Amino acid sequence: MDVSTDRLLFAFGLTLFAGLATGIGSLLAFYTKQTNKKFLSGALGFSAGVMIYVSMIEIFAEAKKSLELYFGGVKGYWITTIAFFGGIALIALIDKFVPSAENPHAMRDVKEMKSPEEKDTDLLRLGLFSALAIAIHNFPEGLAAFASAVHDPSLGYSIAIAIAIHNIPEGIAVSVPVYFATGNKKKAFIYSFLSGLSEPAGAFLGYFLLMRFFSEAMSGIVFAAVAGIMVYISLDELLPTAEKYGEHHIAIYGLILGMIVMAMSLLMLA
Repeated sequence: MDVSTDRLLFAFGLTLFAGLATGIGSLLAFYTKQTNKKFLSGALGFSAGVMIYVSMIEIFAEAKKSLELYFGGVKGYWITTIAFFGGIALIALIDKFVPSAENPHAMRDVKEMKSPEEKDTDLLRLGLFSALAIAIHNFPEGLAAFASAVHDPSLGYSIAIAIAIHNIPEGIAVSVPVYFATGNKKKAFIYSFLSGLSEPAGAFLGYFLLMRFFSEAMSGIVFAAVAGIMVYISLDELLPTAEKYGEHHIAIYGLILGMIVMAMSLLMLA
């Protein structure tokens, strides 16, 4: 694939921005007395709306167009569809073997510990496990953001912002237990910050796969898989988290607004 250096740097920069939003979550946890849960719920729903709409309407369609040109109409459509659900299967496997960072059972067990030392140890373990889980989950997100930005910079903006909003509560999930276990804000921030670096790591993987080894046909397959990954993340993580932080309808209104904003932006760019 022939992609300019400026386009590659732009894609890496957007992915880095999205990943480091986990640090914003840490700062919010430390320096705000009360999180505006309704706003966070709406923002997460908005992110889900952006990612679902752009995946189903734009990314899937672009991948299908590319693969149909390469393989022919029927075969190209089949390959696009298989790649889409392959992306879903990939992120589902990651979810199965690396549980979500938000583990209510683990937190409940921590609260029931009688010894302060045991509680601190379990809180620290929970925070570190959350950091590892988020890092692994963010890896395919980094690939998604990078591939989208390389293909279409305006699309990359939308996806990077959606992923960044998604990463804010993940930063909170890492930093809060580490902070309460150690009393060290700096250490909690660093762990949260590092967990977000897996986003640009995913971008580097995307670079070596898409730019060095993949043909145009294979890049179309990856793009279809990226659409599947983003749909799964939206349905499995963004919307449930949005409902947890606020009311059901706030999350849905955010979802619809995200779709409308994404649709209008695509119409204006048409």
